[in-house]
Amino acid sequence: MCTMNVRVDEDKCIGCGTCQEICPAVFYLNEVTGKSEIVDPDGCDYAGCCEAAEENCPVEAIMLEE
Repeated sequence: MCTMNVRVDEDKCIGCGTCQEICPAVFYLNEVTGKSEIVDPDGCDYAGCCEAAEENCPVEAIMLEE
């Protein structure tokens, strides 16, 4: 199994919620900060939706690293 590391650049994140809609197993939109957070860093390996969240982030705030 390939292990992916996922990060959210909080400085870039605009809190649009796209990542949470695409991949709720991994991303959560914090209502207090208005920023996306990682709720399950291992979720990229089993949920398989982190790539789509990264591709669809309008401000490129999501980064995947192998």
